[in-house]
Amino acid sequence: MRTKPPGPAGVPLFGNSRQYARDPFTFLASVEAAYGDVVRFDLGPLETYLLTNPADVERVLVADDATYRKPDFQDDAIGTLLGDGLLLSEGETWRKQRQLAQPAFSPDRVSSMDELIARHAREMVDAWEAGDLRDVNLDMARVTVRIIVEAMFGSKLTDEQTRTIQEHLEPLGQRFEPDPMRFLVPDWAPTRENRAYRDSVRTLEGVIDDVVAERRGTEDDPAVDPAAGSADGDEPMDLLSILLRAQRRGEQSDDQLRDELMTMLLAGHDTTALTLTYTWYLLSEHPSVEARVQAEVDEVCGDAPPTAADARDLDYLERVIQEAMRLYPPVYVIFREPKVDVRLGGYRIPRGSAVMLSQWATHRSARWYDDPEAFDPDRWLPERRADRPRFAYFPFGGGPRHCIGKHLSMLEAKLIVATVAREYELDAAREGPLDLRGSLTMHPEEPVSMRVRPRS
Repeated sequence: MRTKPPGPAGVPLFGNSRQYARDPFTFLASVEAAYGDVVRFDLGPLETYLLTNPADVERVLVADDATYRKPDFQDDAIGTLLGDGLLLSEGETWRKQRQLAQPAFSPDRVSSMDELIARHAREMVDAWEAGDLRDVNLDMARVTVRIIVEAMFGSKLTDEQTRTIQEHLEPLGQRFEPDPMRFLVPDWAPTRENRAYRDSVRTLEGVIDDVVAERRGTEDDPAVDPAAGSADGDEPMDLLSILLRAQRRGEQSDDQLRDELMTMLLAGHDTTALTLTYTWYLLSEHPSVEARVQAEVDEVCGDAPPTAADARDLDYLERVIQEAMRLYPPVYVIFREPKVDVRLGGYRIPRGSAVMLSQWATHRSARWYDDPEAFDPDRWLPERRADRPRFAYFPFGGGPRHCIGKHLSMLEAKLIVATVAREYELDAAREGPLDLRGSLTMHPEEPVSMRVRPRS
């Protein structure tokens, strides 16, 4: 048995980082197709092992979860941004914070947010006019950031705050795009990129500070909780109210509060906005699928605002969104670091190395999907997915650290699509495939311009 997995040859110092930075998506797909279950390569000084077999993915995320940790080999910039929030924290800190946050994402509370989501979607559509040329990615980001702040912070963003957030997301995204030179430049170096990044972090912290200042003293008032299921006399269960009460008990420092809110602000809207963006793109490329979505929305929702109950009956739309997240997973790689030497796929992987799990590579593999490049929502019918390995699809991660907001994200996506699809079709302004860029999440390289056209 070989002890070292196969993989592409790299160059001194940089390894394969230049290939990866140039086009991470082509690189990941090509090494998966060429080398199979376990692929070894170097990202600069980082020894990396890509796992592409769903059985190994499940083992890392679920069965042997305790053997792995979130990596400490990533640069300090992500720590500056998200700190010890749910996405990056470890051990007892993560367990305490996850347990504290869980009531904000309970099924009943998420379902009761349907009116809030539908209202924001309606306000977005009311601002459109037939013939408008919209940057759909920007519109989806605006509506989802407004939803997450009201749903989880019990606050409403002003137009100025919304613009401020959007303007400062771009420098944050650029900081995490693959760059083979970055490991040579320390985060404290006064480069233009580092300065822009730090300025954006400070600006977003200012928005969060304003929201917290507005909310202090209201954390016991049920009227601030936007979830309709909050009965009179109950404590509000939006995330910010929960955290402020914990801080009052001495269980939450100012830094921890900031980290959780920054994590929720960014991670809580970005992936949903991207899912919607890629869904609209795919619907514009497949008119027959779009027509089926419209027919289902008409039948299930009628003329009333869509509800959580309606969302449960939008079966075809759910398959469309699942297929969009298969082809265009907003989170396209997950990293773990083994605490001890482990054996995966028959190979020894040393502790402290980088274990990469790639949704992009696994979701598009011909080993797990027939015609994997095709957009086929019906591949998610129960009879067609029955024999597929469970972790051939993991857009929300898996195991104890699966995305806490996945049910809210799916409800948002369904209700926003339903609200738009009842009135409009969105037609891509240009034909051809999307150009993509990697960062913490997978973004379109250019604005996704689409024409607003009344339904025919």
